[in-house]
Amino acid sequence: MQAPEKNRSFTQLIEFEIEPHQQPALVSALSMQTERLARDYAGFLSASIQASDDGRRVLNYLQWQTREAGEAAFRQFESGEQDFWHLIRAHQAKTVTFGSFQVLHSLERSHDNALHCHLVG
Repeated sequence: MQAPEKNRSFTQLIEFEIEPHQQPALVSALSMQTERLARDYAGFLSASIQASDDGRRVLNYLQWQTREAGEAAFRQFESGEQDFWHLIRAHQAKTVTFGSFQVLHSLERSHDNALHCHLVG
């Protein structure tokens, strides 16, 4: 039996396809935006920004305590002064792929090198 949806954390994945010369600037802009999201929006858990070796893709991973927290932050992000659509245009993204996921299983290593598994459900 799975845990109720409201008890699951929520992940947003955003993949950008860009020209290689745009990758460093997009990574920098996403880093600033992500720090602002972490600071200003309740329910933020973690984030990472990953760049492909070929320079053509950037993946932005955002994890929230709940779907509602993630969606509320993204709505505000869309309408802010440095909105998400401006970011896409400024860095000439060819494609942007969005994905939303409920976290059902996670595995992480703690500071003492132990592995911790978290199953939801």
